[in-house]
Amino acid sequence: MNRLKDATSPYLLQHADNPVDWFEWGEEAFAEARRRDVPLLISVGYSACHWCHVMAHESFEDPETARMMNERFVNVKVDREERPDVDAVYMNATTAMTGHGGWPMTVFATPDGDPFYCGTYFPRPQFQRLVAGVGQAWATDRQAVLSQGSKVVEALGQAAALPPGPLPTAETTQKAVRDLERSFDAVRGGFGGAPKFPPSMVLAFLLRHGTPDAVRMAEKTLEAMARGGIYDQLGGGFARYSVDAGWVVPHFEKMLYDNALLLRVYAQWWRATGSPLARRVALETADWLLREMRTSEGGFASALDADSEGVEGRFYVWTPSQLREALGEERGAWAASVFEVTEAGTFEHGTSVLQLLSDPDDVALLDDVRAELLTARSARVRPGRDDKVVAAWNGLAVAALAEAGALFERPGLVEAATRAAELLDEVHIDGGRLVRTSRDGRAGDNAGVLEDYGDVAEGFLALYAVTGDARWFHRAGELLETVLTRFPDGSGGFYDTPDDGERLFQRPQDPTDNAAPSGLFAAAGALLSYGALTGSARHREAAEAALGTVSVLAERHARFAGWGLAVTEAALAGPVEVAITGGLDDPRTAALHRAALMAGVPGLVIALGDGEVPLMEGRGLVGGEPAAYVCRGFTCHAPVTTPGDLKRELLGSRRG
Repeated sequence: MNRLKDATSPYLLQHADNPVDWFEWGEEAFAEARRRDVPLLISVGYSACHWCHVMAHESFEDPETARMMNERFVNVKVDREERPDVDAVYMNATTAMTGHGGWPMTVFATPDGDPFYCGTYFPRPQFQRLVAGVGQAWATDRQAVLSQGSKVVEALGQAAALPPGPLPTAETTQKAVRDLERSFDAVRGGFGGAPKFPPSMVLAFLLRHGTPDAVRMAEKTLEAMARGGIYDQLGGGFARYSVDAGWVVPHFEKMLYDNALLLRVYAQWWRATGSPLARRVALETADWLLREMRTSEGGFASALDADSEGVEGRFYVWTPSQLREALGEERGAWAASVFEVTEAGTFEHGTSVLQLLSDPDDVALLDDVRAELLTARSARVRPGRDDKVVAAWNGLAVAALAEAGALFERPGLVEAATRAAELLDEVHIDGGRLVRTSRDGRAGDNAGVLEDYGDVAEGFLALYAVTGDARWFHRAGELLETVLTRFPDGSGGFYDTPDDGERLFQRPQDPTDNAAPSGLFAAAGALLSYGALTGSARHREAAEAALGTVSVLAERHARFAGWGLAVTEAALAGPVEVAITGGLDDPRTAALHRAALMAGVPGLVIALGDGEVPLMEGRGLVGGEPAAYVCRGFTCHAPVTTPGDLKRELLGSRRG
């Protein structure tokens, strides 16, 4: 057993019995490299990564390769989900050196951590030659290696940050829609070609923007994903991405962040259009989260693996004969037709990924067949689960489950959101500071980064809007105070790490969305909502300054600013504020509350309860009845007491 045996990361624990003498990231590894006068070999990955498993089996489990690594390097294994800051700076170096990135990421660095050679996956023969060559270069041409490292660090340090721009306007968002139209796949949905990733934040923006062209792109993409192989047609939940342009064959890992974001978007699609498909997929995704991803402590696990029994996708794919075996000849043939399962197969070795390109006439039979196949599939060896709790992604789940529970009148989803929020509050937060991860109810050692603060604050505010429990409003305020004091870059933006965080060779700062909202845009959204609830100019101005980057990205790179554009739509709408008096146990208050939730106004903030939240101050009952006050910037229209009047007020506010 190497030094990873006591790690809290499931990914690191997967490598605990490697013959490689792994260190965790930390000063111990740096000190050992300096003592031995050898470079660092830093390997970065995550537990659900297929090619990480491949490289582990080929190289890190191989005694000869391990011997070469141990003789020449201090070897450091990093879980990118635990240390997104470490991952970010070395990924910058990898893409700068090679023109591309990915995982596993392989970095050779000086004992001080300066990278001098980077790559991703290497097959064992190539990796052995690389290890030998780098080791030889360190021993015989040290100065050239050190010079290369210093040049890389200097070049990355001089790389120009994305310049701040002016406050986005309605014209900014219109330019973004036009930019998205240029890369939109009108036949298959989505943007660009293969591989295709779920564009969750872009879809949220398009639905908020609400023009016919925007909604058309969103709906085409949402339906194509829901009917394709990227969506689990039996158990619910979305895979990480599609390897093809038609959403047919996924990369089978399932990530918490994707499913939390997509749950929220499908619920918002249903709210906007009443689509039965949107409702079904949203509820199935929510049920999948609770069934497959919830931990015993009430949080949500990070990911499900792509592999089972060492084979990618084995748990999910079918052949016609397997369908007949599970369902009988007639129903098996029917299922093969409905789910696009062919003798040739759509995946590997004659297997097919289930698709549902159209709904059959016999919906009851479909439901029965799906249930039977799900039961049959449960006998297979399940993919592994990474059960660490990541603060940011649980914040996304809290927001999605709270909103979906309220919209679909499923109190169990709101209860699940509340329990996850309680875990974050009790285990991850201390004095307004966040810990990034926990496992088995025990906090890890890694400090939260900007996305953790922004996404958890967003989740808490969404939960407050649904429940009226002011505890979550206050907790969000504490986290955002840390954002405003520890993360600013002095130019209106934010760094991804706090000013008292670990010093790396570069302080990470990426304003663009990736698989989840960037820390910058996540913080901007939460700051904007909190400012609307409190009337705080400080929070509002910080949000607007952070959104300046959207103006730079919107015209040519809108796909990388989806959440910033969605937050911009909220800012342009006000955001509209609704203060609702009376307790939610009063049916009249509950009816007003539901009318507000169903309005679909971009970024709408809702205040409930008494005067504990500033927006509620001075807002009282009207003639003894619960009332709703529709406001912008704390300036309110006359209160209304019926859901119909509230709907008209909110419809007028959207038009205005």
